[in-house]
Amino acid sequence: MTHVDPALTAQTVELLQQMIRNACVNDGTPTSGEEGRNADLLTDYLDGLELTHYEPVDGRRSVLATLPGTDPAAPTVLLMGHTDVVPVSADEWREDPFGGELIDGEVWGRGAVDMLNLTASMAVAVRELHRRGTPLRGTIKYLGVADEEAGGTWGADWIAANAWEDVACDYVLTENGGIPAPMPSGTKIVMTVAEKGIGWRRITVRGTPGHGSMPYGADNALLLAAEVVRRLQAYSPKAVVGELWQGLVEAMALPDEQRDALLDPGRLRDALAGMDPKLARYCHAMTHTTFSPNVIRGGDKTNIIPDRVELEVDIRTLPGVTGAEVDAMLAEALGDLWDRVELSPVVQERPASASPVGTPMWDTLERRARAAHPGAEVLPWMIVGGTDAAFFRDRGVPSYGAGLFSAKASLQEFQSRFHGHDERIDVDSLGLSTQLWLDVAGDLLT
Repeated sequence: MTHVDPALTAQTVELLQQMIRNACVNDGTPTSGEEGRNADLLTDYLDGLELTHYEPVDGRRSVLATLPGTDPAAPTVLLMGHTDVVPVSADEWREDPFGGELIDGEVWGRGAVDMLNLTASMAVAVRELHRRGTPLRGTIKYLGVADEEAGGTWGADWIAANAWEDVACDYVLTENGGIPAPMPSGTKIVMTVAEKGIGWRRITVRGTPGHGSMPYGADNALLLAAEVVRRLQAYSPKAVVGELWQGLVEAMALPDEQRDALLDPGRLRDALAGMDPKLARYCHAMTHTTFSPNVIRGGDKTNIIPDRVELEVDIRTLPGVTGAEVDAMLAEALGDLWDRVELSPVVQERPASASPVGTPMWDTLERRARAAHPGAEVLPWMIVGGTDAAFFRDRGVPSYGAGLFSAKASLQEFQSRFHGHDERIDVDSLGLSTQLWLDVAGDLLT
């Protein structure tokens, strides 16, 4: 069983609360985020370690702490957590989303799950390693990084491109894994080894302006945009049955007919209809390139028929899907409307990425997950969103979404808290994750 130090857990709770209260909300604009607040907090907390700061845009500050090892041949491990959070609809929350309150054994607030819980626990572990003063053969680095929630432009992407030697490492641990998932074949602990790619697009729909009092037969760009959105919502390219999907289906231990349907690209989509809706959403995303129109801009005044509407579409690509293939899918989805729209330059694009299992780091994560959850099996997992791990996998660094969480929230419930209302994390999970980073250092770097 995993031993958890209550004093370190308490430190993690307190640091997480402070990070939540700093409200580093990233809405995607260059001047948002203001992660400097959390960078200052971490700088004070990690006082005494070797620290480096990066601030490519005012206020968008990241902090790197390094605990050098004694053996240049030993591994270097980077613990990376982002310090920004997504916007919130405060009126929809039961509690203050930036209050960071500890209620019934859970810390509430925006970022409690995504991913300030891990960012805080990593900092606590690194400071504890420094406090102990026990020499490590390998080097451990900690990066509290800005701008993950808008693709890493002013954070990990910029740092990897401009200061690679500072963050170069043999392994990266970041969000998100270590979540228990009870299944008919036994409890699985999901650890992330892969993530989908990003192929965001901006679609411009044009019409003809006119007076809003005479809508009959008008060339209204907003109405055309609505049909574009409807077709994107209805569109689903052919399912792809990959190795990670096959492993998940086998772990479910389903009846033969249901299992066979989920492994058949032609029947998979219909088979998802019989699953728990929260799980089905993830399973669909894991097996399809997805298209989600999420932002619309257009119209100048209530009595003017709009002649221009812009849509931003969140497109997440499966491994091997190229930008040209994304555009071909959009053309297929829109059909005869394709000639009525303009596809603007890519908003953001990067390919899907994956890391191998069977590395010394993977073996350590497996061993520690089983210690925390005896009898459980570790299941390699694909995250269907994006993380900063992609910038390191691009450079050949095995990168895993890790952590250790209690069984107090189901996998489906845990996933629903990402960018959702009433985000919160239980104290037991904070203690388990803090201990994981200490154990990784003990196993690989001593």
